Amino acid sequence: MRLRLPEERPTEPPTGYKIAHAVLSQDGTRAAFTGVSLGGALPYGVLADASCAYGLRHRPPHRRCDCGFHCVHDRTAAEALLCTADHRSALLLEVTVLGAYIRFERGFRYARQRVRTATAGPCACGATATALADAGWGRPGWRALAPVCAGCAQRRTAVSLAAFARLAGEGLRVRASGGTPPPGAEAGAGGPGPTVPELVAEAALLQARLDWFQTQLARLGERGGDGPAHG
Repeated sequence: MRLRLPEERPTEPPTGYKIAHAVLSQDGTRAAFTGVSLGGALPYGVLADASCAYGLRHRPPHRRCDCGFHCVHDRTAAEALLCTADHRSALLLEVTVLGAYIRFERGFRYARQRVRTATAGPCACGATATALADAGWGRPGWRALAPVCAGCAQRRTAVSLAAFARLAGEGLRVRASGGTPPPGAEAGAGGPGPTVPELVAEAALLQARLDWFQTQLARLGERGGDGPAHG
C-alpha cells in the first residue's frame, strides 16, 4: 500500500526563515544568495526555482530525496544558526514558500521561493553594517559578501545594502540589525537620501567596477589593438 502525504491548500503562501550568504557576480552587475549546506554551490536569485543538488531529473521536492529549498517556521530558530562560526557572516532571509512543498515539524522543503527581506548582522568589529563587502571566498563567477561598517569597507570590493537590493531586484528589502550605530547615523536615518556610510560603500563598489572595466579594456587591447606606431 502506497502512503500519500496529506495535502494542504493554504489561502496564502506560507512564510519561512533561513540563512544564506550574499554573493555578487564577478562583473558586479548581479546580486544573489548561496545556501549554507545542501546546494550551496548553486547561487539563486530573489525569485527562484529549486533544482536537485544531486543532478537527478525529478522535480523538487521529491519525497525520496533531499532536494528543494529548505526553511524553518520560526525566525528565532533561523537566527540561532547565525551563532556558529561558519555562518556568522550569513544573512537572515524571510521567504515566501511557493509551489509544492513538504511540511516538517520544524520547517518546509519546497519547489519555489521569493526572498522578501534580507537582514544583515553587525560588522565583525561590532558596528552596525552599512554595506556588504568581499568576504575572501566565493563560487566560480561569484564573490561572497559579508556585512561590514563603512570603516571596514574601505579598500575592499563592497556594495551598500540599498545597492545590493537594487541589483537583486524583485522588490527585495535589505536592512541591518544589531551592532553599534556609527556616529551621526541617527541624524541621517530619517532623511530621504543615502547616509555618508552608504555613499562610501557605493564609491567602493564603483571603484571596483571601474578596475574591472579597465582590466577588460586592457585585455581587448592586447588581443586586437592597433599595432605599434610608425614614425
